[in-house]
Amino acid sequence: MAEGAEDDTDKTEDPTPKKLEKAIEQGDIAKSTEVNAWFMLAGATLALAVFGGGIATRIALIFQDLLGNLGEMSSHGFSYPRFASNLLQQVALAIAPFLGIMILAAFAGNYVQHGPLWTVKALIPNLSRLSPLAGAKRIFSKQGLVQLAKSVAKFVIIGTVILLVGYPEMPQIKRLASSDVSQAMPLLLSLVLRLMFWICAVLGLLAAADWWWARHTWYEKHRMTIREIREEHKQSEGDPTVKAKLRQVRRMRLRKNMMKNIEKATVVITNPTHFAVALQYEAGMNAPICVGKGMDLIALKIREIAEERRVPLVENPPLARALYKTVDIDHEVPPEHYKAVAEVIGYVMRLRRMAVRHH
Repeated sequence: MAEGAEDDTDKTEDPTPKKLEKAIEQGDIAKSTEVNAWFMLAGATLALAVFGGGIATRIALIFQDLLGNLGEMSSHGFSYPRFASNLLQQVALAIAPFLGIMILAAFAGNYVQHGPLWTVKALIPNLSRLSPLAGAKRIFSKQGLVQLAKSVAKFVIIGTVILLVGYPEMPQIKRLASSDVSQAMPLLLSLVLRLMFWICAVLGLLAAADWWWARHTWYEKHRMTIREIREEHKQSEGDPTVKAKLRQVRRMRLRKNMMKNIEKATVVITNPTHFAVALQYEAGMNAPICVGKGMDLIALKIREIAEERRVPLVENPPLARALYKTVDIDHEVPPEHYKAVAEVIGYVMRLRRMAVRHH
């Protein structure tokens, strides 16, 4: 008993698609901060490679123009707020392509991880996160240790890349201090791009590993107990008692509607007592339609209604059994029974014509 109870409460089962979908709807998703950081770094590298030279040249011209006209500025009527606003606008226009790529990179970092996601539940404050005890637990948890290991790994990676790429360039870097700005900027930009490229390449491996870890921990967090799976299955499938009651109600409604349609029937083919199939046929129909069928007590009830409504009864046991098994209510008679049904309906039509003549 104890072993069974333990199995019932241990989260040993894979989460169901419904459980994972519910978590995503609530904003609980597998998300790697390293993937987002890598996309931002890759976006910055791309932006500098494409627009870096133009941005640097434009900013240099802005400040060159500023310094060149600094002596001509008069304090009389000079507005510092207007000057600062104008300067900021020029700088913003210069760096606008860079900022545009960074914004796209931020969206891409989230999109590749979980696709488009719109939810406000993740924005609702969680007061438990403000608890110092909960914060301490997170710091010293397995997740906190992983974050610490990632920080140390990034520090080591970036430091190693800077050392390997930058150290051979030290003589050139020293000469930059005494070089003209127009000469120093392209060399400095080239060195920065090389550093960012190699850092981006190496951190890509860390981001991939962190993405796998984020998915793994998220999946493990949502593992389920056997009892939870049973409850979910019960909710999805419905309570067996309620389902049985609903089936009974549906059968009663179907039977009630079917009995109303018997009076529309052209003929009722019987077994004579075990089966009864009511068919309707009018000019223009492709084939006769079954408006009701039943066996035993239901067949008896169909016969009673047919007699009350003066619907012809035709005894044909083989045809009655075949139609009961092969045709559903409100469906046409299958082609393989056309000939036999046509003979029965033809017989009924002849009886009607004879009755009209006698009257």
